Amino acid sequence: MTVLHLLPYFPLLLPVPAALAARPLARRLEPRAATWLLTTAALALAALSTAALGILAGAGLIRLSLAAWAGHWSAATVRAGDPVTWVEAAPAALLLCAAAYAAGRLLWRRVRALIAAGTQAACLPGIDQLVIVDDPAPDAYALPGLPGRIVVSTGMLNALDHADRDAMLAHERAHLDGHHYAFLAAAHLAAAANPILRPLATAVAYTIERWADENAAHACGDRRQVARAVGKAALATRRSPDRRRLPVAALGLLGLRRDPLHRAGPVPRRVAALLAPPLPRRFVPPLDWSLVPFAATTCAVAASGLCAFAAAHDFHLLLKIAGA
Repeated sequence: MTVLHLLPYFPLLLPVPAALAARPLARRLEPRAATWLLTTAALALAALSTAALGILAGAGLIRLSLAAWAGHWSAATVRAGDPVTWVEAAPAALLLCAAAYAAGRLLWRRVRALIAAGTQAACLPGIDQLVIVDDPAPDAYALPGLPGRIVVSTGMLNALDHADRDAMLAHERAHLDGHHYAFLAAAHLAAAANPILRPLATAVAYTIERWADENAAHACGDRRQVARAVGKAALATRRSPDRRRLPVAALGLLGLRRDPLHRAGPVPRRVAALLAPPLPRRFVPPLDWSLVPFAATTCAVAASGLCAFAAAHDFHLLLKIAGA
């Protein structure tokens, strides 16, 4: 039994169709379902592609005489049965180290940012969830912690009327209640381990905003009002110089400021979605063209899992035969 030569490569290539399907899924699937699907797919594909790199690197490592001595297997049997060469194993080992470093670095930064955000939330004045800061720059964001806080500047309050403020607060409250920072952190972690998955992380950033928009529309009972609030808040922050908030920026918490109009994408799409009828709450799209990106993503995850499992199984059998 040998390690099948092509199996470890499929989990490295299958994230491509998932990345291509990310934006259509974010647009056509109900936001909450899209967030769960895209985040889960990103984590699964990142883990499976990392496992595939580990199998390729391990297939080169077991060719070493020292590894054979330590593992008590026959190096000659391994060399005869393993088609993976050093030309393939060495780049895989380098990519594996790079993926582990990038994911570990991002995870460390996110943990530090979460601690900093929790500390900042605890140190804010008052005991209510809403905190108003005296700042002429329009700003509004959700700050996770125990308890989580919604921070709004006086500049933002002055830019919105009473109904807009209610919609904005409902939007930010949805970010806290839904733990949206965790979804985005997980998607960014997957993209750090496998850069091909960056479109999925971008799509998750959009779907959590849409998720919060829909919750705000349900709370306010007026989708057009929420659409107006999103547009007015974006215009207000567009006119204000961007001042970086370290804890929030590092966590990737997307408040109203995180969708500036100069990117000419998320805000108009969010407003258009709010002006249209709400999407039905279903995990699987209806039987139309919107089912294609869903099928591409699910098939990519399933095929990656099968290929990674088969490659690992053959790798195990090779070592078992070599050690017999």
